[in-house]
Amino acid sequence: MYFSNHDLEEYLKNHTTPVDDVLEELTRKTHLTTYNPRMLSGPIQGKFIEMLCHMIKPQRVLEIGTFTGYSTICMARAIPENAMIDTIEVNDELEDTIVEFFKKANVSQKINLIVGNALEIVDTLSHTYDLVFIDGEKSEYPQYLNAVLHKLNTGGFIIADNVLWNGKVFNPSNNDAQTNAIRQFNRMIQEDEKLENVLLPFRDGMMLIRKIY
Repeated sequence: MYFSNHDLEEYLKNHTTPVDDVLEELTRKTHLTTYNPRMLSGPIQGKFIEMLCHMIKPQRVLEIGTFTGYSTICMARAIPENAMIDTIEVNDELEDTIVEFFKKANVSQKINLIVGNALEIVDTLSHTYDLVFIDGEKSEYPQYLNAVLHKLNTGGFIIADNVLWNGKVFNPSNNDAQTNAIRQFNRMIQEDEKLENVLLPFRDGMMLIRKIY
């Protein structure tokens, strides 16, 4: 029996723990005030990332691509009380919304927001990380990987979003810069013997990667 992606998304949403009022309000504001609200993580992906943080219990998290802060809030709620997230967002126009909702979610004390270009910032960070979430500019995914690998602790994890890129990655007729960069990123992961990975097909594709050594 055929079912649409919308049907699947609705079923997944209806069988996932509902979000609270803060994330509902953030979702509404994102749709009203941003040009590309589909960049929002949303309830299924957000809960998945939150669950991973409960399991991994990272002490230090690096996020590339805060957007309006949905995924950051989900992670901050799940990491240990003394843990910290460094999150990088290139669009300074989003800063007021991000700060507002970190406060509403009561997670500001766990988050260090950095506004700027991640490729310029990552090397300046003095910490190493147990978890890295990559959800920034798609054409820069290979550079992000190179930038974060030496910052990731052995046994640490990377979560990469949008690695199917609306199915463009397996359609040879799509050769735009973003699609080719994500293909390259996926290939780099697959060919690196220091890493193991699994590509998950929900939403726009998420890859879970572990640094073996």
